Amino acid sequence: MPKRMKHKRVNILGTPVSSLTMNELFNDWEAVIKEGKKVQVCITPVNSILAARATARVQEIYQHADYVLCDGVPVKWASNFLGDPIKERITGLDVLPRIFPFAASKNFSIFLLGASPGVAETLEAVMEAKHPGVKIVGTFVPPFRVVFSDEENEEMIEAINAVKPDILLVSLTAPKQDIWIAENLEKLNTHVAIGIGGAFEVAAGMIQRAPLWMQKSGLEWFYRFLQEPKRMFRRYFVEAPVFIPLIIQQKISTRFGRP
Repeated sequence: MPKRMKHKRVNILGTPVSSLTMNELFNDWEAVIKEGKKVQVCITPVNSILAARATARVQEIYQHADYVLCDGVPVKWASNFLGDPIKERITGLDVLPRIFPFAASKNFSIFLLGASPGVAETLEAVMEAKHPGVKIVGTFVPPFRVVFSDEENEEMIEAINAVKPDILLVSLTAPKQDIWIAENLEKLNTHVAIGIGGAFEVAAGMIQRAPLWMQKSGLEWFYRFLQEPKRMFRRYFVEAPVFIPLIIQQKISTRFGRP
């Protein structure tokens, strides 16, 4: 059985971002499942880190989550600039396609929660065709709400617990999905609960991912903006521009010993 690792974390504007490789991450998840443990995984792009900086509850969740992954070139750049480089950029779009063959090879089961109606079912069909033997044991699409009612929340929990998945993939957008997992993890009969963001649509082939050269050059955000300009405008043109000045401020503050 693989051993669980203790990984380093890098402070990005108060959010402790995990520094590990993709291989280390999946080896650790295998150990978590086999040991019967329970962990929360947050995938944090710039907008999530800014949300945490603005909201104490979100910051608290990221500080207590078992894994807070480096989703995006700007987060990786920030760690380099601050002199504490994160090992590897690990995005939701990279993690999700790898989960299905990983689960199939280890006989682990998966539950898909969230996204728009029809998306999870399409993803299920695509992944079952690509990875024969993969165990997708359930899907559930909750209503579109800022906050779920108690009845809606219980229905979601009951659907998951009825099949006891090893891996729970939650697509409710960040940080909403991270808040939901944090508030309900103790009630959930699962081992690895991951807030996966909008990766369902991409993995299902419903939205095309940026070409590899754009991913590597840090331009994937621009490709996503061209695909969904209304949805992505605020993230990329209102929230993101404040990130770099804040990172510079953090570096200066750290250098002069100020919090």
